[in-house]
Amino acid sequence: MTTTLARRHAVLLACAALGFATPAFAQDKNVKIGVLNDMSGLYADIGGPNSVAAANMAVEDSGLRAKGWKIEVVSGDHQNKPDVGVNIARNWIDNEKVDIITDTPNSGVALAVSNLAKEKNSIVLNSGAATADLTGKACNANTISYTFDTYMLANGTGKALTKAGGDSWFFLTADYAFGHALERDTAAVVTANGGKVLGGVKHPLNTADFSSFLLQAQASKAKIIGLANAGGDTTNAIKQASEFGITAGGQKLAALLLFVNDVHALGLKIAQGLTFTESFYWDMNDQTRAWSKRFQKVSPKGSMPSMTVAGVYAGVLHYLKALDAMGGNPHDGAKVVAEMKDIPTDDPLFGKGPLRIDGRRIIPAYLFEVKKPEESKYPWDYYKLIATISPDDAAKPLEASECPLVKK
Repeated sequence: MTTTLARRHAVLLACAALGFATPAFAQDKNVKIGVLNDMSGLYADIGGPNSVAAANMAVEDSGLRAKGWKIEVVSGDHQNKPDVGVNIARNWIDNEKVDIITDTPNSGVALAVSNLAKEKNSIVLNSGAATADLTGKACNANTISYTFDTYMLANGTGKALTKAGGDSWFFLTADYAFGHALERDTAAVVTANGGKVLGGVKHPLNTADFSSFLLQAQASKAKIIGLANAGGDTTNAIKQASEFGITAGGQKLAALLLFVNDVHALGLKIAQGLTFTESFYWDMNDQTRAWSKRFQKVSPKGSMPSMTVAGVYAGVLHYLKALDAMGGNPHDGAKVVAEMKDIPTDDPLFGKGPLRIDGRRIIPAYLFEVKKPEESKYPWDYYKLIATISPDDAAKPLEASECPLVKK
């Protein structure tokens, strides 16, 4: 009898302990967000300090601080080096208890940090890295790609220019994971639509002198010179191509990844006529305009937001929405990502759209052309819309996915 009572008492104590554990777990409302990007190099203007400002806006707009949550945003400069990025991320996760790492432009850095997040059960909310491998063969349950990828860019710009008669291509490609993926995906689209790739040349990241590469592109006689690079590399290549008279000679430049900040740096006289694909433009509608004007006031350089910056805001906002729905922070990356995929995404910049099992946010993309100087009516009025690409066409079909999370 005594033994039976003792056992019952032990069971009751265990149940009570479990009962207390769940509310205590749910009451953990501490969150630390790390913005990891290029703060001072060739990608600083498209993300950098602007991405930090966007993350802070998302925290404020979430309303969680008013509900008693303690949320901190920290930042780090990966210098476009995977080892530096991984070391920062590892220290954040192990020692500073950072819950989520966002932005991560530079595909080499993003792939390395994504692997670390899987190992540590943390979260990567990618907005700046373009490689489609993050939701393809390198995908995992801890990483989300929110804004764009090389598949979207290739199926926007590559397909449109090839179908419009640009059926011969030569690539100038940044020699690392992003450039390789962008050339690969665009070349596949070009050939699938009846075009030919006449050649290509790889250039080092952050190149100042494109003269030898541009001469090879010019000598190829290709109708389209595809720039499989980004940021300062893209703007330098475009400026020097103009100086060489390449576009005046009849060849067309395809900026396969271009941002509004790049156009601003180039000026409309040089950038006019460029065709490119984005999933966000500040001047698309009343909601994007209202948010972007708010953002411009807190931007360190007073600039309008890039597609990357918009993705940081929308992604962090959705992450915080998921934590709110969970009633607390479990500090369990895979569990939070699963919740993010379960609840609807809806924000003023991208609207509604599901997060797929492979971690890809499904949103439309837009084919734009840079306006002529005389067509621009006010500051940052740079784009005209050529075509809208449906969400289904902007993302690689799941049935063709190499993501190990996708069951076929």
